[in-house]
Amino acid sequence: MSRLVAVGPALPGRAHPQQEIIDTIGPLLTSDPVRRAALTRLQRSSGVRTRHLALPLEQYAELTSFGRANDLFISEGTTLAEEACRTALSRAGIAAADVDFLLFTSVTGISAPSIDAALVGRLGLRNDVRRMPSFGLGCVAGAAGIARVHDYLAGHPDHVALLVSVELCSLTFQRGDDSTANLVSSALFGDGAAAVVLTGQNHPAGRVGQGGPDVLGSRSCLYPDTADDLGWHIKDTGFAIMLSAGLPQVISENLAGDVSILLAEHSLAREDVTTWIVHAGGPRIFDAVAAALDLHEGDLQVSRSSLAAVGNLSSSSVLHVLDETLKLDRPAPGSYGVLLAFGPGVCAELVLLRWGVPE
Repeated sequence: MSRLVAVGPALPGRAHPQQEIIDTIGPLLTSDPVRRAALTRLQRSSGVRTRHLALPLEQYAELTSFGRANDLFISEGTTLAEEACRTALSRAGIAAADVDFLLFTSVTGISAPSIDAALVGRLGLRNDVRRMPSFGLGCVAGAAGIARVHDYLAGHPDHVALLVSVELCSLTFQRGDDSTANLVSSALFGDGAAAVVLTGQNHPAGRVGQGGPDVLGSRSCLYPDTADDLGWHIKDTGFAIMLSAGLPQVISENLAGDVSILLAEHSLAREDVTTWIVHAGGPRIFDAVAAALDLHEGDLQVSRSSLAAVGNLSSSSVLHVLDETLKLDRPAPGSYGVLLAFGPGVCAELVLLRWGVPE
């Protein structure tokens, strides 16, 4: 068992209304009035009202190369990651020098050394902190990051771990690409970061901060023959999104069985779960999850509200939903929750949580 102590969300700049973003970005994607009309329809059906972007809107017209976009990912992403980490550590009441393990994840930019290396000096982490940067898990990485940190803490029950996610999705937009996948992406994804502090079960700070839940276990799921349904196609211009209309069907066919397997490993059934923390992937993803798990409208309200306020933040998304969930009234002691997200592969990561009594 590990303990989820605190979450630190971070968002760049101000919230831009959807129409303001589409009016600026749309002409960079296409001059075809038919495709512009399609973009408008996608924007209206996205479930997104506002989004935060890494750059001022007027600067996206100047973003003409992968190299420039990636340079901005490193500079802006590092600043946003630092903000998220400082918030999480402050909420947890834990000093940066006490962090033993640092897992960093992103799928919207690359660097070597990775951003987590820069955080060591900026935050005052120890030089011997164990670091594990991750790339390629996409939207699932927020949930997978919690699961992998939990695995580490099972073997280091006295340690403190810090998970950091940074996603600057706007820097990946593909100029002149009016494919449906790129139009959907341009209407759906926002920019943001999040950090999570977790401790091993023997660490004294386990119930400081937001009073988050215990992590009991996880399940990783990789679905065959779905590699082209979600992910990146790497082009000279950068990251071009692959996004299949069949993704909700993959969820519909597999999620219920995987959730049941995870719960059965802990002698639980779906009816025992009172809190669902679901990656804000989009309206069709919500519908597929709700149908597969027989959820009520209120079960996904926090996820839908997050999507409306900030868009889909890729791996940071489920961590923002987690933060908003922890701000609500604390679930009853002993109650269970499931945190879940989906990513390229297609894959899913499920994390079982339990709220306990503060020690």
